[in-house]
Amino acid sequence: MFNKLIAQTLPYFPKKFVWLFSKKYIAGETIDEAILASQQLNEKDISITVDLLGEFITNLDEAKANKDQYLEIIKQFELKKIRGNYSLKPTSFGLLLDKDTCYNYIREIVAKAAEHDNFVRIDMEDSPCVDLEIELLRKLKAEFPKNVGLVVQAYLKRTAQDLVDMMDLHTDEAPVNYRLCKGIYVEPKEIAYKEYEEINAKFLENLEYLLLNKAYVGIATHDRPVVKGAMEIIKKHNIPNDQFEFQMLYGVTPELRKEIQDAGFKMRVYVPYGKEWFGYSTRRLKENPKMANHIIKSLFVKG
Repeated sequence: MFNKLIAQTLPYFPKKFVWLFSKKYIAGETIDEAILASQQLNEKDISITVDLLGEFITNLDEAKANKDQYLEIIKQFELKKIRGNYSLKPTSFGLLLDKDTCYNYIREIVAKAAEHDNFVRIDMEDSPCVDLEIELLRKLKAEFPKNVGLVVQAYLKRTAQDLVDMMDLHTDEAPVNYRLCKGIYVEPKEIAYKEYEEINAKFLENLEYLLLNKAYVGIATHDRPVVKGAMEIIKKHNIPNDQFEFQMLYGVTPELRKEIQDAGFKMRVYVPYGKEWFGYSTRRLKENPKMANHIIKSLFVKG
């Protein structure tokens, strides 16, 4: 109850206070800090996906600025030979303002990544964005079949059917490529599962469907029971290691992350950075109120 109270009230605290929580989960505000964090993860045999924070913009000037920053990210990360790829949120490029402009900007980013034989992940956002983001995937995958993928959210009741409907995008040469996560946005019960056990079960059902249909899956979870369930599915069906990877957020459950690596599985860490860290941080805390413990430790415990 105390953790939940902190999570609900934190957005109203001064940013300097929120940073006590955030600094563990954000690579920094600058591209140089993101590169350093990524290099440190690479040294631990961890791939990365980098994300520039700042979704739900209010004008298209911000969209262009974000596009230009992503092109610079690709330039710098490729120059530094970072082992990783790129994640982006379509609302950062004006998805809800002008979907054609958004598409053109994201296409430019995917094309730049493709020049380096690299990959861009389209993050899934809240429910009003889902159809638009699936449409983006379809258009981009037609032109860049090996260079773009999507996030899908297990807690949405529509997801199982969406996965079936998108199998027409799959080929043996260019499999569909998803990050499967639970989902973090607050959605009504009419469209989203709400109970912990039910969401976990749907996650594993979606995962098994994707793996049996030869999709590539980023298994994105910090939940030990889900990790265990995923490993059981992988073992049961003898899924090859080149068909999946585990994914985690920067700074979250490093002990479990190491256990997964020690078991011989690939790991990728989502590395968020940028000046717009406040909204990301408060949303993550609402998703997992137990993180409030880290705030208390930051205040009262040294080291």
